Amino acid sequence: MSHSSFPQWQPWQQGQGVPQPWGGQNAPSMLASHADRERAVDVLRAGYGEGRMEHQEFERRVARAYAARTVGELALLVADLPQGPVPQTAGFPAAVPPAFLARPRTNEKAIGSAVCGLLCLVTAGLTGIPAVVLGHAARSEIRRSGEAGDGLALTGLVLGWLSTAGWALVVLLVIAVGVTAGGQ
Repeated sequence: MSHSSFPQWQPWQQGQGVPQPWGGQNAPSMLASHADRERAVDVLRAGYGEGRMEHQEFERRVARAYAARTVGELALLVADLPQGPVPQTAGFPAAVPPAFLARPRTNEKAIGSAVCGLLCLVTAGLTGIPAVVLGHAARSEIRRSGEAGDGLALTGLVLGWLSTAGWALVVLLVIAVGVTAGGQ
């Protein structure tokens, strides 16, 4: 079947289940990639697997997904499914459905901070200071760049500070014992 043999679809009408011609001109017109089409088909498979549509409807939507040219067309195919686009606000269609958004990359220093913080237990606290330094640097970069990983950085910071405080306490106790024993 050719691309032109498929009708342009609107979000499925509640209770009708019949696709309607879509007349809107303001839909997202970003060209869809192969990965976008595969994500839409994954959403359709999940909906079909949950019993949200009949096999014939599923097949039609999958064919339409592979023929889609824009992300907007894909969004319309999955609009009535749980993994589809977020609810529309203020009457405007969502620019890009969450299923098609790339996740922000995780800050590498945050990962390093968490690893150093966890290694504090194995290295008897030797990685505590690197965990603190990396954690502070990571949180600063995350605030500036919007990267993911704030929880990892915070984990590294907490474990690093606990390790550093623990070692500081041990050193103070050794000095106190040395002063006390030396004074007798």
